[in-house]
Amino acid sequence: MLTAVITFWAWPSLKISDPCVPGLSKFDRQPNLTGATLCLQPMRQLDFEPLYVAASDPAIWIGHPAQNRHEKPIFRPYFKKLLNSGATLVVRENSTGSVVGCSRYYEAPDVPDSMSIGFTFLTTTYWGGTANFEVKSLMLNHAFKSYDDVWFHISPNNIRSQKAVLKLGAVWQYQKNLKLSGGETATACFRLTRSGWIETCAGKT
Repeated sequence: MLTAVITFWAWPSLKISDPCVPGLSKFDRQPNLTGATLCLQPMRQLDFEPLYVAASDPAIWIGHPAQNRHEKPIFRPYFKKLLNSGATLVVRENSTGSVVGCSRYYEAPDVPDSMSIGFTFLTTTYWGGTANFEVKSLMLNHAFKSYDDVWFHISPNNIRSQKAVLKLGAVWQYQKNLKLSGGETATACFRLTRSGWIETCAGKT
């Protein structure tokens, strides 16, 4: 079992705003984060091919609004959007350096000066284990140094991802049409507080 460790140093109650990149301007959106088996690194252009290989399994996108994202012509503009965000992290295996997925920080479109984690996928070989918790632990520990809560936005049909964020301690807040990637789509909105995350991690030790 993966053990999540939180160091309780001074986590300030802080909200950051900027007219160009609201809520994320002074926050390090692309840190290098290393866990027990996986590491997260800033996305670069040269990550396209290995990330597409990881994303080319149709099973990954079942339950997502864009179920054809495993097709290269569809994935290419999606990758470009992630790259241009300046907030996407590529997930690699520590042991091999292989790319196995990615995730991203962003501001919730309906909550100003907020922090969200999403646009996450992992290869199916990492489903059902501790990988998602490890990735989210690294990102959440980083985010909670600057924010009091973190949002997750999931398709109402994506039950697997909803169960995954519930395991983190996130709580369903509401369903709303939001523009996250492309046009507006129905979105289940979950929120995880800093105190809720501390409780989750305490239960993992």
